Amino acid sequence: MKVVTRFAPSPTGFLHIGGVRTALFNWLFAKHHDGLFKLRIEDTDVKRSTNDAKKAIIDGLKWIDLNWDDEVVYQSKKIQRHVEIGKKLLDMGHAYKCYCSPEELTEMRELAKKEKRAPKYNGKWRNADVSEAPKDINPVIRIKCPQSGTTEINDIVQGKITINNSELDDFIILRSDNTPTYMLSVVVDDYDMDITHVIRGDDHLTNTMRQKQIYTSLSWDLPIYAHIPLIHGMDGGKLSKRHGALGVDAYSAMGYLPESMLNYLLRLGWSHGDKEIISREEAIKLFNLESIGRSSAKFDIDRLSSLNAIYINQKSNNELALIVKDIFQKKDVVVNDKKLLLLKNGMNGLKTRARTLNELAEMCSFYLEEAPISLDEKSKKVLNSDTIKLLKNYHEHLSKLEIWKQNNIEENIKLFCEANNLNLGKLAQPLRAATTGKSVSPGLYELMEVLGKMETLSRLIKINN
Repeated sequence: MKVVTRFAPSPTGFLHIGGVRTALFNWLFAKHHDGLFKLRIEDTDVKRSTNDAKKAIIDGLKWIDLNWDDEVVYQSKKIQRHVEIGKKLLDMGHAYKCYCSPEELTEMRELAKKEKRAPKYNGKWRNADVSEAPKDINPVIRIKCPQSGTTEINDIVQGKITINNSELDDFIILRSDNTPTYMLSVVVDDYDMDITHVIRGDDHLTNTMRQKQIYTSLSWDLPIYAHIPLIHGMDGGKLSKRHGALGVDAYSAMGYLPESMLNYLLRLGWSHGDKEIISREEAIKLFNLESIGRSSAKFDIDRLSSLNAIYINQKSNNELALIVKDIFQKKDVVVNDKKLLLLKNGMNGLKTRARTLNELAEMCSFYLEEAPISLDEKSKKVLNSDTIKLLKNYHEHLSKLEIWKQNNIEENIKLFCEANNLNLGKLAQPLRAATTGKSVSPGLYELMEVLGKMETLSRLIKINN
């Protein structure tokens, strides 16, 4: 059997991280078995589906490099096929027309609520004589669910799940306007797309029990199911924006790398021993559904940031310099070849400190400035009249330095301090403020070497305070 999985989001909002993790698990399982991973956009809810949401889904999957096989399937283009199967079920006697009015359905729900029963359809038209049907109501089509016995599935993650069929109701498969419901469309699409494994959130368990009735009625083979626990916040509550649950595009904009996001989402509910850092290639090799836990995973943005820092530090200086260049150019800041070289040469002292690409870009910003450079608040306080006078005196001493290397710069600073009976920090602190405009930066000697002699001297003499 060739493994075929699918990711089937509804384009009614952003592509959230729970959806990305579902897509990732489907993608990894398919790739592990040399199978196919397919993308289906479930856009039959015309009122809520938007083109922006469709684009966000596709862009988000491309950003994390979860490429799908074959063309994207748009569910809205398959409606005729769904209706065909719905009518087939009716012709086979596995479904029936229901003429209940909205008012009748409301009464059923209210009565069930009053009697403390599940608010489900009571089967009024299941065996009724259609000749008695009211003329002013367009009927819906309901499937006939078994009324006794049990329904069970063997779920790879959840194990064997059984429900009493008395809990099921005859749910609608075709609405009164002849449009298919989600329950019918999903089953038909999965069957037509040759889906062998359905990997999705455990909030779909009830849907699965109902959808199995359609498979059984049509004598279609049931796919293998794996219902994965949902992602929760660190407080155990349902994941929401207050927990940092944003669209995947937001994480890209905040400076997270796709490889760190992939690694983090992989470890949310799945594990391979104590291994934390897992590359894409390793993940394909190691992934299996049996190692998915049954407990809800907790989304921890601090852990994601820590992981992102590791991946940033593993990247080459040249690659990071180009990324930072792109960030600044999106802000209309031109980064020429000279400045790009500064970024590359100064990256060692910065990339070990950054948790996101945006943090890295901010740390790098002083390399891109021209004297007089901008100063943060702490640097402004450091650079008072006394320290500015000290720097101007040191400027003359520094200008005589011929070999512009870290060791020589360090020696030059120490000699000046000794000659003027100064504690090293008394010069180093304002020197850092004047050359970077920041209170935190790479090693002083390193950044001065990277800036170069002319630029360093220029910044010392053109202090903007």
